[in-house]
Amino acid sequence: MDPLGAPSQFVDVDALQSWMDMCNGEPPHSLISERRDVVEEVLRSPFPYRRDINAKVILWKGDVALLGCTAIVNTSNEALTDKNPVSDSIFNYAGPELLEELLKLKGCRTGEAKLTKGFNLAARYIIHTVGPKYKAKYRTAAESSLHSCYRNALQLAKEEGMSSVGFCVISSLKRCYPLEDATHIALRTVRRFLEVHGETIEKVVFAVTEQEETVYRKLMPLYFPRTLEEEWASLQYLPGDIGNAEGEPVVPERQIRICEKPGLHEDDSEDEKLEQDLSFIGSHAFARMEDDVDKQRRLIIQGQLSDAALQKQHLRNYNRWLNRARTEDLSDIAALRALYQTGVDNCGRTVMVVVGRNIPVTIIDMEKALLYFIHVMDHIAVKEYVIVYFHTLTGEHNHLDSDFLKKMYDIVDIKYKKNLRALYFVHPTFRSKVSTWFFTTFTVSGLKDKVHQVERLQQLFAAISPEQIDFPPFVLEYDARENGPYYQSRHSSLDL
Repeated sequence: MDPLGAPSQFVDVDALQSWMDMCNGEPPHSLISERRDVVEEVLRSPFPYRRDINAKVILWKGDVALLGCTAIVNTSNEALTDKNPVSDSIFNYAGPELLEELLKLKGCRTGEAKLTKGFNLAARYIIHTVGPKYKAKYRTAAESSLHSCYRNALQLAKEEGMSSVGFCVISSLKRCYPLEDATHIALRTVRRFLEVHGETIEKVVFAVTEQEETVYRKLMPLYFPRTLEEEWASLQYLPGDIGNAEGEPVVPERQIRICEKPGLHEDDSEDEKLEQDLSFIGSHAFARMEDDVDKQRRLIIQGQLSDAALQKQHLRNYNRWLNRARTEDLSDIAALRALYQTGVDNCGRTVMVVVGRNIPVTIIDMEKALLYFIHVMDHIAVKEYVIVYFHTLTGEHNHLDSDFLKKMYDIVDIKYKKNLRALYFVHPTFRSKVSTWFFTTFTVSGLKDKVHQVERLQQLFAAISPEQIDFPPFVLEYDARENGPYYQSRHSSLDL
């Protein structure tokens, strides 16, 4: 398809029929006509009939790339390079400039939304988002991530003053998300957003295929009823979980339990108090990293708990992560060869190697990366160890975020911090030195004195024999090119 040769194929959204106009035109049921006051009071849906909202929503069978909206939504992967029918069509019509601009975005994490120009499209902008991979085991996590895709795309449209948005079905088949489940989330998220911010957006178009259209037509009356009769008839078909005020799935484990008579714990032991205060954490998958729930909770109740109780709480949290690390498939992270055990240093301590260039931060699931770190390091950290981090030839897309490092430092067991004897930062740049100094000075404590900046491998060999380290070839090549061949020396320029 030639994007420059097919402008006539583009579709003016103002010419499309709204969901409200697609009403079958049948008169309201007599019961609703005669006793409307009773129906409104007793039989109202959590998604009541709203003519103004229905007039903003459009269900259209066609290619989202052809929509003349202010922005259309593209569903992709974390690298924004996914090959799927939606993305392929958008790229074909937009032209090669789109790929060039996407490279500047440096990827997009699951649930996030990022913006580019539309180039040769009729749409002025493209909102790129990444839908979750669906696993029944982590259904709630997938639901929350998919909600975030729609919510963040709409929020971005609102912030940029866009009048219309065209949505594809974000949950692609490649990510194994059940279509009907995904449609519930899409519809209720858009509905809740329009209830609050409807004045900022004039049109929301759901661009669907023939198969998707069948499901959307079936479920849209539940969230966008076009008559009181349709609202009333749809009540019995609404799912049990309709989300919170924004349409986001509600996770019971995250709801704080409020006891009827707070303060009557004088006879309870400290451990029992802790269990009651933290009973809603459970072992659910959502007792995890997104909002660092345990850390927030600790900040709330730390004035009431002893150090021993806080340590028990921290250990419970770490053990939950460890249990997940032992059961989850982490083979894709292992294949990166970004973390591995090698020999021992001159003091007989285990040496762990981290290869910065092998960590594609903008592409991989960083939570899985943390799980892999815990899986590998749990048995290593029980005794003294050192880490050699090769910063050699890393790019912007390899740099670990300081917030992620802080979360990792907060989550890991105390043995990690106690038994780490040295961290050798090999081939640092000026920027990395400044970042490391800031991080170890203001963000975490007890690490600064263990970090050694290593400008050349010759310095490292004073602490670790070269025969004890499994080097990535590019590290040796870089060092030889920049610093010349290494030679054995009894003198060290590191203060060990």
